[in-house]
Order: sequence, then C-alpha cells, then structure tokens
Amino acid sequence: MIERLAVIGVGLIGGSLARALRSAGVVGEIIGCGRSPANLELAFDLGVIDGCTRDPAVAVKDADLVFLAVPMGAMRATLERISGQLRPDAVVTDGGSVKGSIVADARAVLGPALPRFVPGHPIAGTERSGVGASFPELYQHRRVILTPLPQTDPTALARVRLMWQTVGAEVSEMEVAHHDEVLAATSHLPHMLAFGLVDALARMQGNEEIFRYAAGGFRDFTRIASSSPIMWRDICMANAEALSHVLERFGEELTDLAGTIRRGDGEHLLEIFSRAKSARDAFIDRQIADPLVALPEPIGADEPPDRRTGMEPGSGRSGPGGGADDQMPC
Repeated sequence: MIERLAVIGVGLIGGSLARALRSAGVVGEIIGCGRSPANLELAFDLGVIDGCTRDPAVAVKDADLVFLAVPMGAMRATLERISGQLRPDAVVTDGGSVKGSIVADARAVLGPALPRFVPGHPIAGTERSGVGASFPELYQHRRVILTPLPQTDPTALARVRLMWQTVGAEVSEMEVAHHDEVLAATSHLPHMLAFGLVDALARMQGNEEIFRYAAGGFRDFTRIASSSPIMWRDICMANAEALSHVLERFGEELTDLAGTIRRGDGEHLLEIFSRAKSARDAFIDRQIADPLVALPEPIGADEPPDRRTGMEPGSGRSGPGGGADDQMPC
C-alpha cells in the first residue's frame, strides 16, 4: 500500500499511473506537482490527484513513493529540489526514456537517498498528451524496464516492481548502458528518421506540392515527427553516444542502398527488401502471439517544460522555489 504518492509532472504518463494505482485501490493520497495551475486544477477535477503544489520540495513532503515524470533536461533540477526533503524511507522512481543521464544526475545530487532511487522506463504512450488524455489502463500489457544500480536497496526495487505489476505491466530489468543502446535503436532512431525526412522535404523547393501529394505511407511513417521538439532534443543530448552510433550505422546502410540503386543492381535490392520484409513479418507474428512485443512510445510530450524545474509552463514561476509554497487542494 502506498500511503502518499507524489507525482512530479501530471500529464499522460504521471496521470495514468496515478489513475491506475487509485483504480487498484493501493494508494491513499496522491499529490500532484506542476507549474500550470490550469493543468493541476484539471487533474484535481478529474480525480487524478487529491492535492497539488507547484514546488517539488513541498510535493514530496511525507510521501513514501515519488514518481518523476519530467523531461530529461529538467531531471537534475527536479532531483536537486527534492533532495534533502524526502522521507528517510521514501522510494523515488522515474519514467525517463534514457537512463544513463538520469543515473548520473541522481548520483550527483541524491546523496544518502540514492539507494532508494529506482530508475525506470514505462514503454507506453498514445498520440495524445496531457492529464486529460490519461487513463488507468495505459500500462496494462505493456513493458516497464527497471535499471537498478549496484547500491539499489532490494526493498525499494521490489516495491517499484510491485507498483508496476499492480497496474498491469510486465516488468524486466536491464543494465543502464544496455537499456540506452536498445532504446536508441528501437525508439530514438525511428524518431530521428521521421524528423529528418520531414525537415528535408520541408526545405526542398516546391515543398507544398510534395506534401500535397503525400499519401498514407508518408503520413504513417512520419507520424512521430509530431513529437515535442524540446522533448526529443533533450533525449538526443542525453543519449548522444548510443544514438549517434546507431545513426552512423544506419547512414552506412543508406549509402549502400543509394549505391545499389545507382548501379541498377536489382538482385541486391531484392535481397535487401526481402530480408527486411521477412524481419518485419516475423515481428508482426510475434506481436500477434504476444502483444507485449509491441512497444508503443508516446509521440508527443505534455506542454514543453521549464528546463530549470521540469514543470509545465503557464504559471510564470521564476524558479524551483518560486510560486506556491504550500500544498493546496487545487
């Protein structure tokens, strides 16, 4: 049982976790934290949270479990703000899609609370964003990857694992660097390809005509280019080594493909296309047999956060300690 849950960043990801835990009857009180009063009021009106504050340090007071749902570039400032304010037994976890940078931030600022920090990554999302799009079933039959550290408290790890299992997720563990390598290839690279293709076409002369005749394949392939530019800038910077490596590898593949087309080597083209088709067909077959094979990622973030605090924009607050000082009922 979670006595008091603090959700820092009440959007699709944080809001859905709060709703799921409440539906499961395993949480007593939920405190939401964000910069936008309107977003917090909506979360309260929807029954997602019981109270709110715009100060992360206030949000975590007396909380026995803290969930950080802030963008990568805001994680360190948020950790700094809550460090020293946590209950001695409080467990902290997060939903960031790159673990190496978050772990580095946690090591730098959490001090004695580090053993009770359990890095995590729920691989779930929809094309919608914000707390209004949150729903309690988001994590059912989805994967959650935990990347515990050597010093992670086994009790804290078990508690976070149970939390995710309670909301219907399948939980696995990975080493931090391996997680970032896998996600660079399966999630981050596809986003880079979509962004790059749309940007290249948009900068071409006569791009209006190009987009006018774009069909369903273009729309499907580039859907994720509608993601938050701020969120993906932060992800790229946080996972620069692994992502740059896989981009270089893919660049070599594109160079080979271009050369094959230029030479008119139809046999090699058929080999490439057939190999790709077989690989994707096998993936679809596994997905049908096991829905957990499909790992949907959110294509957009909630409102772009203030990079100093990780909170939603709109309150005009000047920094981590500004604005509302006390928890309020929203």
